[in-house]
Amino acid sequence: MKKIRNFKRVYVWELPVRIFHWLNVLALIVLTVTGFLIADPPAILSSAEATNLHSFGIIRFLHFTAAYVFFFVMILRIYWAFAGNRFASWKAFWPFTRKTWNNFWHVMKIDVMLMNEKVEDVTKISIGHNSVATISYIAMFFLALIQIFTGFALYADMSSWWLPKMFSWVIPFLGGDFTVRNIHHITMWAFIFFSMVHVYLVFYHDWLEGRGEVSSMFGGYKFVCDERIKKMEGELKVKEDEEVIVAK
Repeated sequence: MKKIRNFKRVYVWELPVRIFHWLNVLALIVLTVTGFLIADPPAILSSAEATNLHSFGIIRFLHFTAAYVFFFVMILRIYWAFAGNRFASWKAFWPFTRKTWNNFWHVMKIDVMLMNEKVEDVTKISIGHNSVATISYIAMFFLALIQIFTGFALYADMSSWWLPKMFSWVIPFLGGDFTVRNIHHITMWAFIFFSMVHVYLVFYHDWLEGRGEVSSMFGGYKFVCDERIKKMEGELKVKEDEEVIVAK
């Protein structure tokens, strides 16, 4: 007989985190679509005067605008890692702890290898990001840096603004325009792969656990069972006690 559990709403994702998330989604979609068009421009046949055709200019404008959105959202998210709650904090992304790696293997076993637990332990369920997500987000952060550096480097000669020109050293450093374009293009495919896996796992968790994984990125709340909340409260109490001891 399956145990009946009580669930409570927990405010996990604050409004700025949700705004950053959806702005990034929009920016990445625009960057990917326009990036493909810029890399392999379509032949557009038209009887209109050339001076009235601005299709490719619009594509490039959208790409550059989305790049700026992506860049500034990243800056704001780094700020929020120090100003936000415990689920958005940089500490939640720190991978060098025994707890993180224990949770990593648990998630790999259940989510990736689809193995069942002999005894279900709901206290192992992450409220915020699980360890696999945490490590993948760290990797994506460095990939985002690669995209920013290579993208602004390619844009530097065409821009009159100081920001892209700050990255003009990247092209000679990496050995030329061709190399930088290839790095930029390959990294884009890494983002596409990550996005597909991310969407799959979010819906998988929502179906498997029924804790509002999808809706939490709209409303901010997840449904968490009492046992997991008690464990979280216990962890916070231990942390507070340790801070008091250090302070003394």
